[in-house]
Amino acid sequence: MVRLLGIDPGLRFTGWGLLEADGNRLRHLGDGVIATDSSDSVPERLKVLHDALAALLTELRPDEAAVEETYVNRNGAATLKLGYARGVALLGPALLGIPVSEYAAKSVKLAVVGTGWAAKEQVQEMVRRLLPGARIGRADAADALAVAICHAHHRASRNRWAAGTRMA
Repeated sequence: MVRLLGIDPGLRFTGWGLLEADGNRLRHLGDGVIATDSSDSVPERLKVLHDALAALLTELRPDEAAVEETYVNRNGAATLKLGYARGVALLGPALLGIPVSEYAAKSVKLAVVGTGWAAKEQVQEMVRRLLPGARIGRADAADALAVAICHAHHRASRNRWAAGTRMA
């Protein structure tokens, strides 16, 4: 059994979702959002994000973390700010020695819905179906849980492949 933390980084809202994975079995342990005040400076917001993430990591004690990769859009300033938040999301677990994996949004959608072109609403609905009984708040938290689910699937596939190669 392994505890997996999914992180959907954002400067305004960073979603997080914690799962327990036992092979293909997933159990929802928690989710939420770290919010920053858009009237604060970027460095102040990054500090809030870092401090909240560090407290969360200490409290939840995940074995591994997964972070969604940044996509580049037409607004360069927004992409850059998202990159700052993503840097904090990658650094937080790494500072505690927690292994961190990264997944493109297309890979997350493919792992959760079965197609890399799924709409955001489809991903959120599948997260709810894959984690029955979970009361998921904001969309950012659902996205973070999707990242954790994607990591769980990739992790299980790697473990099965590694087991198969040892037997050969």
